[in-house]
Amino acid sequence: MSPPAPARTTWFSWLLLLLGAAGFTAVWVLASLYTGRQLGWMALLGALDIALMLRLGGWRPGNGRMLAAMIATAAVVVVANWGITATQLGVMLGLGPVDSALRLGWHHAWILIQLANSAMDAAWIALGLLLSAWLSR
Repeated sequence: MSPPAPARTTWFSWLLLLLGAAGFTAVWVLASLYTGRQLGWMALLGALDIALMLRLGGWRPGNGRMLAAMIATAAVVVVANWGITATQLGVMLGLGPVDSALRLGWHHAWILIQLANSAMDAAWIALGLLLSAWLSR
């Protein structure tokens, strides 16, 4: 008796991945703003969340799911850092988080993110990307 064939990726699979990534990004930004730290270790929890969303969404095991997990985890890291930077800068300038995020330029964001993240945060982020690849294989 052979195991059942894995489900196909559908629009629901993509929606679940998008909602999981967006929800976790919001949690990361809020936790970072609450603590006043970048919380690079949250990349590990983000990798767990993404791997879980891919499995729940019925993504087929293999290189495609691994690549999707790594891209989604990297997107969560980038958007979370962007949101943290934009919100902190917006508070100082009297702007809301969305207005600040839309006005923040790439170069300015890159400089501020480099200043805010420590080497340990970068290590946590790298481990998160590796964990997402390993969990979703």
